[in-house]
Amino acid sequence: MKQRSQTQPEDTIHIYCDESCHLENDGQTIMVLGALWCPFLKVRGIAGRLREIKVKHGLDRRFEIKWTKVSRAKQDFYLEILDYFFNDDDLHFRALVVSDKSRLRHSDFGQDHDTWYYKMFFELLKALLSPEGHYRIFLDTKDTRSAAKVAKLHEVLCNNMYDFSREVISSIQTVRSHEVEHLQLADLLTGVISYANRGLSTNPGKVALVDSMRAQSRYSLVRTTLLREEKVNIFLWQPRED
Repeated sequence: MKQRSQTQPEDTIHIYCDESCHLENDGQTIMVLGALWCPFLKVRGIAGRLREIKVKHGLDRRFEIKWTKVSRAKQDFYLEILDYFFNDDDLHFRALVVSDKSRLRHSDFGQDHDTWYYKMFFELLKALLSPEGHYRIFLDTKDTRSAAKVAKLHEVLCNNMYDFSREVISSIQTVRSHEVEHLQLADLLTGVISYANRGLSTNPGKVALVDSMRAQSRYSLVRTTLLREEKVNIFLWQPRED
């Protein structure tokens, strides 16, 4: 996928989105949606630096950074990826945490789980957007039926911004994570937040990443941060009681 376009305004922000435990009947109560963002003028340089770290640790430059691959054997590699995120001022991350999917009552709101899923993406993204800005949004390819829902998400976000000409949010599209380093980094950070909120501790490599992210962000990762927090922004979403 070609990520740089000559027609983009120079202040365009690219936002890369991923999810953890988003399926309705996956046996998990926690769901996390994550969004990594950076200036589009920095996209190529960030991808290059991530590839350099892969090669430094003896991995192919096409190796896919992925939370499910984190282990003690690759702990140092993933810790350096996390350090890079915190050391690069152009990289930012926001996570929306749903604390208990078992409490969802989709029928009460005339929706299915998939529709609610995209509503949560709206909640994740709307806090990142400014009417004076320019954005392109990239979602991890979920399935072959997602095109209509992605188009609806674009419509709703634009309507919320009164962006009827789509000059603010020029596009929302799905991409394959193994082709886009930034989406891989979003996957890793989303995984850290999910692991922390699920209270897991069985994988020493993943525990090390949670500990490192807590130390460098100075947040517990299990509570809502200030809305204006830009490096690691976390929002805990709760279902309505009635």
